[in-house]
Amino acid sequence: MNISDRHLTLLCDFYEMTMARGYFASGMKDKISYFDVFFRKVPDGGGYAIAAGLEQIIEYIKSIRFDDDDIEYLRSKNIFDEKFLDYLKTFRFTGDIYAVEEGTVIFPHEPILTVRAPAPEAQFVETFILLILNHQCLVATKASRIVRAADGRPVSEFGSRRAHGPDAAIYGARAAYIGGCASTACALSDKMFGVPAGGTMAHSWVQMFDTEYEAFVTYCKLYPKSPTLLVDTYNALGSGIPNAIKAFKECLTEEELKHTAIRLDSGDITYLTKKARKMLDAAGLTDCKIVVSNSLDEYIIRDILIQGAEVDAFGVGERMITSKSEPVFGCVYKMSAVEDENGKIIPKIKISENAAKITNPDFKALYRFYSKETGKAEADLITLHDEEIDESEPYELFDPDYIWKRKIMTDFTVKKLLVPIFINGECVYESPSVDKIKERCKEELASMWDEVLRFENPHNYYVDLSEKLWNEKHELLKRRYN
Repeated sequence: MNISDRHLTLLCDFYEMTMARGYFASGMKDKISYFDVFFRKVPDGGGYAIAAGLEQIIEYIKSIRFDDDDIEYLRSKNIFDEKFLDYLKTFRFTGDIYAVEEGTVIFPHEPILTVRAPAPEAQFVETFILLILNHQCLVATKASRIVRAADGRPVSEFGSRRAHGPDAAIYGARAAYIGGCASTACALSDKMFGVPAGGTMAHSWVQMFDTEYEAFVTYCKLYPKSPTLLVDTYNALGSGIPNAIKAFKECLTEEELKHTAIRLDSGDITYLTKKARKMLDAAGLTDCKIVVSNSLDEYIIRDILIQGAEVDAFGVGERMITSKSEPVFGCVYKMSAVEDENGKIIPKIKISENAAKITNPDFKALYRFYSKETGKAEADLITLHDEEIDESEPYELFDPDYIWKRKIMTDFTVKKLLVPIFINGECVYESPSVDKIKERCKEELASMWDEVLRFENPHNYYVDLSEKLWNEKHELLKRRYN
């Protein structure tokens, strides 16, 4: 069931309702405000993250409606007056949304989604936007790291039974596919999004039969085109692999033998796969693949491959679907501007003693610079919304934290990353298929330098402020502090 098929309007923080009523009562019902979504650090100390979840945000925004049960619930709280409740009966999102497209590589502090809408509307959508982006960006980013560690070997997402509820399983599988996974164990994600689902057997299948050999023979006869046998229910080297070899050779044709696999789900993966490969090859099953699972992540995968593990594919569950090593992405939703009665944009800033929590004000645009010589992304630039970059002229970038660090960009192209999604409440963006999003993610990663993509101590990718935005920010800081 898609998000648009469910009534999720009240999936919000209650303070969004109290603030909406406050704006309504204070005469700010129609006051246009701007909010940015951004994150402050990449999970796992990484150098990049992956955008995912926009399609579900679009579905939600389209479906916002307060039905009679919602109104009655709010009335029962005894803090909302009837005028406000009448206003909610016809409540719709009428504003604008700009966002980076799914599959885009993203970095800390840059706006990945901007809402421009009347204050009650802009405030109301905060929770849902954050919960979707925080979840899917997290899983897509973790999946990308794991897939890169697999070094070209396919990775299947196995996490449904460890996910934090049904939606986390369904949409987590979608995000993992965007991040680079080849398939999922979640059938519903296949039905809903076309994420290829696959699976073979559990240990219980083997235990159900009198003998391991009988279990394998039965399975090969049922699924002769591509059987994968789980060989470590009892003793992988002593009985599992020998019984699998025997079942394969007795039940399958020469052509079918080319599409077989065994799976190991426990034990010392490096040791067992080396032994398994020798046993399979000695039996003439050189085409038989070895699939491994068992609480894997990017570090374990990288290490066993360095150690020479003979692995053809991976199944990764809990550590990807929950991003176990760092399970919070950290997107926030902060006001950046309002409009006065004449439509003039008035920048707003949040100040903190923690410098990392000081926001970037105003309605902004986001550009990515690419070198024409290498095709690689060199830097991102956050600008005021109406600034344009002339590709025919050199452009000077400077680090907002160290303004003396300057870089002159020449022979470059730029891409505007924030694209219109809703204008005046109408969706103007068509969500691509999940396969196209996955391909975009692959292309985006290919445009990044390897130094940005490494797991430990990655290169700090430049995310700079334009000089106009930097000056405006520091003028606001001076004004607020004085």
